[in-house]
Amino acid sequence: MRPVRTVARTLLSGIFVVSGAQSAASPKSYAARAERVTDRVAPLLARANPRLPTDPTTLVRINGTVQLVGGLMLATGYFPRTAAAVLAGTLVPTTLAGHAYWAEDDPARRRMQRINLLKNLGLFGGLLLAAVDTEGRPGLRWRAEHAIVDSGRSVRRTVRDARRGTRIAARSARTARRLPG
Repeated sequence: MRPVRTVARTLLSGIFVVSGAQSAASPKSYAARAERVTDRVAPLLARANPRLPTDPTTLVRINGTVQLVGGLMLATGYFPRTAAAVLAGTLVPTTLAGHAYWAEDDPARRRMQRINLLKNLGLFGGLLLAAVDTEGRPGLRWRAEHAIVDSGRSVRRTVRDARRGTRIAARSARTARRLPG
């Protein structure tokens, strides 16, 4: 199954590497469309930390860089679950800014934007699957639950062995008192 995962992650990451590189290299071409989202996000960023950038061009460049790096991480298998989750997070503002078909008046452009929105939703679903894929190994939740169960068994076993040892020691002491000398 490993080759299938490798190919699937590489194919899934391709769009993020290409579009991330494009938007990081020339963010001005995307900034006008991104203003729909950045105008709403900018006040939240300013409130969270006044030093964070709020202009659309910088936010597009940051989003593109994150997509480029996340796509490369996903393609190479370097922290693929984290990379997929981060890419899913960057896909939300990208989709809202770039494919708002409900704001289009021209029927042909509206149809094209709707198709692109559905494509991005499909990518989002694939990223969610990649984010939870443990490659057949137990996940953190399973390991934690079993560690708790195993430690409980270990404690019970230790208590049982200690009681048995105490009983043996008590019998030995009683027997030793009965022996002459």
